[in-house]
This record gives sequence, structure tokens and C-alpha cells, in this order.
Amino acid sequence: MMSKAAYKILIADEESRIRSRIHMYLDHDGAVVEDAKLGESALIKALERDYDLILLNRTLPDMSGLDICALIKGMKTTPIILMSSKSDEEERILGFEAGADDYVINPFSPRELICRIHAILKRTKKNFRPQQQSTSSDIVLPQLTIEHEARRVLVRGIEVSLTLKEYDLLRYLALNEGKTFTREALLKEVWKCEPSGDLRTVDSHVKRIREKLQPSCEPGSTVIRTIWGVGYRLETGLSWTG
Repeated sequence: MMSKAAYKILIADEESRIRSRIHMYLDHDGAVVEDAKLGESALIKALERDYDLILLNRTLPDMSGLDICALIKGMKTTPIILMSSKSDEEERILGFEAGADDYVINPFSPRELICRIHAILKRTKKNFRPQQQSTSSDIVLPQLTIEHEARRVLVRGIEVSLTLKEYDLLRYLALNEGKTFTREALLKEVWKCEPSGDLRTVDSHVKRIREKLQPSCEPGSTVIRTIWGVGYRLETGLSWTG
């Protein structure tokens, strides 16, 4: 049975990794999702079928996302969110002039993307009601739940025991899922100390969190991903077994 949040959405992006990651979050949110790798196929689907919203990459192999957006908006009123790595003002203006309803800059948090989708659907889809979390401070990601009042972490429904600081670190990364943080930034935000502190503290805590969560992960994968030369980010959509 579909939830009250059920809506139909098209993702147009060349990279299967990005499509799969967004797809997982949308599935969790109650969406019916279709994908397109190329601009031509995205355009055909958008014009022939009815979607509640379209997620459209600014750059596709065969067509410009701006051109696709303008063509769709010339014939239909389907809301469109443009996804792009280009963040300058001129690019955003071009996106809105092409008819985009919103513009998100990659890399972005999937949780932020869901919030943007909800904001548009509340305006455009009759009787749309987002799924309700148990409390506003809880974090519910694919396969991972963090219940803040109880300070409890559940992996696929199984509770995992973490120390206070391990919990704080995991929760901070989960709140910003998909974003990369340097060790200095994590020291400042989680430990509330100067970035000049011992960076090995962050590494040791990440290692222990991985060891505790590893039984629920695919072989060789990690929940907290190391971005070499930069720091860490949490990617639940890529790491958990289904």
C-alpha cells in the first residue's frame, strides 16, 4: 500500500550512481520513480507521461538540460528541479529563465532535496501530505534510523551500541548526509574544539563506528566514506545491504 506521500517523479541524469542514490531516498519517501539516462529519452517520457515532478541534470550527454526544461515547460506545467554543479548567479538565472521551479547545486544532501521536493508538491499536488517522522529530531535514512531523544541507533531495525561521542559524530554526518567534511571541521562541530586539535581523534572514532556498523554492510563497503585528501562523508544510500 502506498503512503500518503506517494507521488510520481522522473530522474534524468547520466550517472547511474546518482540516479540510484536519489532513487533509494525517493522510494523511502513513498515516490514512484522512473529514470532516464539521456536527454532525448527524458524529454520523450516527460511529454508522453504525467509526472508530479522532474529532477533534471543541467548537463546531459546528448542535450542541454536547459533546452529540455524549456521544451517541457513550453507544453506542460510539470514542476522541474534542475541539478547542477554550476553555482554562479548567471547559471542559476539561466535555469530559472528556462522555466525551472528550483535549482540545486551538486553535491547536495538527499535530505535537502526531499525537503525541496516536498515544498514544491505542497503547492502543486492536491492533498499532498509528506510522511511524518516519529519526532522532528529523529533521522530516518535508508536502512539507518537515529532516534535522538533516546540516543539510539538502529541499523535495519537492529540497535547498535555507540559511545556518546561516536553517536554525536554519526548523527552530525547523518544530518548532512552526502556532504564531505574535513577532520578540522568535524573537530570544531562535533568536539567543539579548535581545528588545530589532534586530527587522529576523528580517525579513531570513524574507525570504531565502522567496526560497529560493518556487520550490516555489504562486504568491503563502509557507511562513512573516506574522501582521500579531504575528509569524510556519510553515504547510507550506497553502503547498506537491502
